[in-house]
Amino acid sequence: MYLITVSMLKIKIFEPLMNTAYLLTGGNLGNRKENLATARDFITAQCGTIIAASSLYETAAWGNTDQPAFLNQALIIETMLNARQLIRRILKIEKLMGRIREEKYGPRLIDIDILLFNNEKHNYQFLKLPHPEMQNRRFALLPLAEIAPGIIHPVLYKTIAELLDECKDELEVRKYS
Repeated sequence: MYLITVSMLKIKIFEPLMNTAYLLTGGNLGNRKENLATARDFITAQCGTIIAASSLYETAAWGNTDQPAFLNQALIIETMLNARQLIRRILKIEKLMGRIREEKYGPRLIDIDILLFNNEKHNYQFLKLPHPEMQNRRFALLPLAEIAPGIIHPVLYKTIAELLDECKDELEVRKYS
């Protein structure tokens, strides 16, 4: 007969689970650079710690092309929130910053997308993970490849760098100075 105690198992009961989320922020209205900075501040205050941020990238509008160019930035955050909690907070941040959803692919002050969350896969109404179109959008892949080139897409089983190399999106994406 064996007697096993909790101390022998070395269970860490009170250590919180940290999740890693890969976000894409963007916008094409108002002071775009300032809006991305404000979004970073809100994300830090309400979602988790930003552990990496890409350069800012400028690209022509995708989808509805008759609008100003976008600035985008990829972020990696560590959070104690789960994916559903995170998207709820992100939607609140967008609303606080004045985002109004009037038309698909329309102009916006701020857009915050969860591209990846750990290796999770979800298909909820307001949350599809991994982001279902990220592999088709150079403006998402280029900033993400700057800060996380070796991360593996949990459905396509390719690195972000590989997805960027294979991306057929021809919109020019360039670093913003």
